[in-house]
Amino acid sequence: MIKTELDLLVFGSLLLTMSSQQAVVEHPVLGIRDGKIVFVMPRKDFQEGAYCAKKVLNRRDTLIMPGLINTHTHLAMTCFRGMADDLPLMTWLHERIFPAEAQHVSPQMVYAGSLLAMAEMILSGTTTFCDSYFFVDSVARAAMDAGMRAVVSQGFIDFPTPDTPDPSRQLDTVERLIASWKGASPLIQPALFCHSPYSCSPETLLRIKAAASRENLLYMLHLSETREEISLIQERYGRKPALFLRDLGVLDSATLAVHCTWLDEEEMAVLAECGVRVSHAPQSNMKLASGIAPIPAMQARGIPVSLGTDGSASNNDLDLFREMDTAAKIHKIATMDPTVMKARQVVQMATLDGAKALGLEERIGSIEAGKAADLIILDLNQPHLTPMYDPFSHLVYAATGSDVLTSIINGNVVMENRELRHLDLDAIMKEVKAIAKRIKKGHRD
Repeated sequence: MIKTELDLLVFGSLLLTMSSQQAVVEHPVLGIRDGKIVFVMPRKDFQEGAYCAKKVLNRRDTLIMPGLINTHTHLAMTCFRGMADDLPLMTWLHERIFPAEAQHVSPQMVYAGSLLAMAEMILSGTTTFCDSYFFVDSVARAAMDAGMRAVVSQGFIDFPTPDTPDPSRQLDTVERLIASWKGASPLIQPALFCHSPYSCSPETLLRIKAAASRENLLYMLHLSETREEISLIQERYGRKPALFLRDLGVLDSATLAVHCTWLDEEEMAVLAECGVRVSHAPQSNMKLASGIAPIPAMQARGIPVSLGTDGSASNNDLDLFREMDTAAKIHKIATMDPTVMKARQVVQMATLDGAKALGLEERIGSIEAGKAADLIILDLNQPHLTPMYDPFSHLVYAATGSDVLTSIINGNVVMENRELRHLDLDAIMKEVKAIAKRIKKGHRD
């Protein structure tokens, strides 16, 4: 009998596919070859003699699920973690973050800070992220070194930035990003990010959107994050932010809007009509007292909503399990309805809906034959996970990132039994601590 060769064979106690059927497989067996899922089946249907695997993962009391997808973050801001807390957004940005970025952000700082963030994400179950920052080449190189799947978006704003000191040369920065990373790796997808409609002129918003459309790239921006932003845009343009952006022509199905904290019914209708996707970052919104986004109302209109952590300077961690817990609970109290944001729906936001937000749903977000093998394995043999009646409930309300034992990205085991396979965590933390020391002294990196 000729055996089918596999790169990896994974056994577990329970598997959540997160496909459209959201099937739960008991005592699953999963086969992986060339970075893709070959099959998923119950162990009773598995013919052991029919397969030969280079590596086998088989541990009792484990749950297998798709890797989590963080659709909005600023990874290098791990270097600013805890530097400016307990401040309103505009004070935080204009008096602390923007000046610190102008003085300290460099390719080396972005690379080190991003590596630290990636270690944190892998250790807490994230396998794909969407980053928006400066020196994107450094972020992409770090992702390649870490073995992570990444959407790396170049940030734009209408004042000099560390990597684009002359804002009139923004398109040069776009061209460099595309030349370096478009099609360079199946793990890396470039994208473009305008900071916000209050920090980018209509000309900048249109210019960057046109470049994104021309190159078939995702286009992102912060939208309606604070009441102050709403007032500013209405005063400047005579319209609410979403209506202004619609009339400008930058909202469509390739647009990912972040936060959307203060959308009203009319604006939600606009986003739904244009096919805009949304990234929800509840912990950052809470910490900055920005507000509570009307997520249940958006979802009722069919707007795809995913989860993001935002950066470590405003969260202050990158654990999507904590983000799921917060997302589920904050909307129950906001609506005074314990039935909204059910656990199963929130897990979908962190997996398949995250893939949809990034335009990657044909490749990742669920465990199905033919898709990329991006998955995580959780240890269920924990006091806080015992007993288990509903795995979705446990993932949202009880599990933490530290319950993740093993992470697999594109068929590559990047963490096994809590041990990172590609990253020297001690060396990374040492470098970031040295950067933080220089930041405290106010010296350029």
